Amino acid sequence: MRFDDVLNIIHDVPDYQVFLTVDELKASTHQLADRHPNTVEILPIGQSRQGDPIEAIKIGKGPKKALLFAMPHPNEPIGSMMLEYWSLRLAEDDALRESLGYTWYLVKCIDPDGARLNEGWFKGPFSIENYARHYYRPPSFQQVAWTFPIDYKTLHFHDPLPETQALMVLIEEVRPDFMYSLHNSDFGGVYFYIWDEAPPLYEPFHKLVESQGLPLHLGESEMPYETEYASAIYKDSSISAEYDYLEEQSNTDPAEIIRGGTLSFEYARRFCEPFTLICEMPYFYHPAISDTSASDVVRRDAILQATAETRENVGFMQELYDAVKSELTVPSPFRDAIQETFRTYLEELAAQENWARTNRRTAEMATVAQKFDSLVVHRYYRLLGLGMFVRMLDAQIAATGQSPLLSSAREEAEAAFEAHSTALEAELDYTVVPIQKLVRVQLGSALLAADYVAG
Repeated sequence: MRFDDVLNIIHDVPDYQVFLTVDELKASTHQLADRHPNTVEILPIGQSRQGDPIEAIKIGKGPKKALLFAMPHPNEPIGSMMLEYWSLRLAEDDALRESLGYTWYLVKCIDPDGARLNEGWFKGPFSIENYARHYYRPPSFQQVAWTFPIDYKTLHFHDPLPETQALMVLIEEVRPDFMYSLHNSDFGGVYFYIWDEAPPLYEPFHKLVESQGLPLHLGESEMPYETEYASAIYKDSSISAEYDYLEEQSNTDPAEIIRGGTLSFEYARRFCEPFTLICEMPYFYHPAISDTSASDVVRRDAILQATAETRENVGFMQELYDAVKSELTVPSPFRDAIQETFRTYLEELAAQENWARTNRRTAEMATVAQKFDSLVVHRYYRLLGLGMFVRMLDAQIAATGQSPLLSSAREEAEAAFEAHSTALEAELDYTVVPIQKLVRVQLGSALLAADYVAG
């Protein structure tokens, strides 16, 4: 497939103004199947922990098999909108469907329970403050993305979620040639993960991002141990890579820090050898994230300042939590996430600090992008934790009513949230990325990768 053909296909993506809810996605899927009964097949593949049916869409009869699934992290709905469009396009465009040579298996939402807890921001307004106020992300052992079985050194995980089990069965039955876990980041630029090197894709991926006027993410990588194949294109790594990093940088058994499992791509390799892809895209960006000129800060100093600020922020929440934990009697997903942060953050920060102090590359001057990532973007992510902390207190108050302790803690947490979000909103001249552009990049990268696999 020529690059221009990809651009022609993604050009028709609608100008989406909002994200669809779980119920809206399901209704759309069934309407599509009703309109195209000979082309679209709905496959029940399992249920969520709260009993919500999970369905896959099967379209096409090509010899190659592609499995694409959205919201393995429930705060990341861009993939659901991509599959909303792509399922429609595949169903209606017979010539395109046949020319691609694939049977497509599409899951618009693999974690409906978690997605519902993010729906408060799905319709906007799309601002840092509103997103953080309605944000939810589960701890790793409750994430579909990181709860596949694994045995590695001292780490043994064999407790996959019901949602993960649904995906495991689908993977084993389909044995895909191309597998796309649909993620997105929050703030920054666009970057990619692939398992194996694929040089023919690097330039097209970069051109695709450029075609939508978006920046590549050229700041710090998500984790220090990642291998970079090309600018903003990394090797996707399993939980074993994180284990080895923690084993090297920490004095604690990594199995005591990691409570989840591995990712879908590593699990799939028990049955097949799929080409795997992740395309991370932001809701918000600032041009500094793609500026590779030298800054006025040593990279190591910027990283250590970021970890120190994170330690202070989490310490504030820990102190507030300890003051009210006797009154936190109602189980809540927000409490699970906050508790897991408290359980792991000291060891994780210590490992990052040790890496920063000992790695020779961090002695160089930080680029503007790296400085911005460490000193600004990390503050944004700390705001998300404060937002969940407030939601945890709100859940308790809604269930049991106000008390002096809860009211005081709620007031203090809300004040910290508002101060932090107000400062970020005032300091950052950020851009909200149109959903259409995000869907175009995610779909375009799928088409490029699928064509690469087919070739």
